[in-house]
Amino acid sequence: MSIYSKAIITHETLVSANSVSFTRFHVLKPNRRRNNGELVLPMRCDDVVKGNCLSSRNRVRVHFSNGWNSGIDTENTNFTRKRNVVDHICLLKAKGDLSDEEEKDMLDYLYTLQYQMGGIVAISLGCNSDHNPDGYSHAIYMRFQRKEDLVRFYKSSSYSSVLKDHVMPYCHELISVDYEAQVEDDILPIFRKGEEFNYGVEFMLLISFAENALAGCVEDALAALAKLTKRFPSLIVQATQGSNLNLRSSQYTHAAVIRFRSYVEQEI
Repeated sequence: MSIYSKAIITHETLVSANSVSFTRFHVLKPNRRRNNGELVLPMRCDDVVKGNCLSSRNRVRVHFSNGWNSGIDTENTNFTRKRNVVDHICLLKAKGDLSDEEEKDMLDYLYTLQYQMGGIVAISLGCNSDHNPDGYSHAIYMRFQRKEDLVRFYKSSSYSSVLKDHVMPYCHELISVDYEAQVEDDILPIFRKGEEFNYGVEFMLLISFAENALAGCVEDALAALAKLTKRFPSLIVQATQGSNLNLRSSQYTHAAVIRFRSYVEQEI
């Protein structure tokens, strides 16, 4: 993104709704259905991959489905009521011989995690029909009520079981980034529900600032990104950003998720 100086950024990974360089993920609205007695997650995929503008950069297009649970902490800030949430991004590299049945099994078990434990406010996931430059084949997005819920999620037997039995047998690598953010204190933006969230495009940005970057430069860059997203309320449904809390993915210092109303709005 042009708002960042190349002198500050050492690496950035973009999971993008629409851009010059991208791979597309598609998952239809999560209307679960039974097929021969088996629950399946309907999906469709397509992709386009082009040359990258910067080294160590990739962009991934994702169309997400959504789910929700209940409960949230409340916080007031200045003139607009805000609530703290914790957003979770997970990128997977699936094995090349992954079958359609195995893929459905993996995505279905990941999606149903929201029903097996509390604290998950929203969940989205998508699959890619081809590999992006970094080889990530699938993406998962989750929102938690608070940090404590995220900690319980990582420690939960349900999550460990799904990873062991239904994810890692089909994938050879995953990376997760977590950050605390604020959203408007209203049920629809908190839970990512309503007509605006039935269909749209997620833009997921993972950034790594250089260790010697001045704190003021980092703050200015993040403030510029936040200001940019607020300038286009007719195009953007929601945008969050924050510092990475996950020590296992310390190569990334910050992350952001921007939801556009459609591919057309993202291009604009």
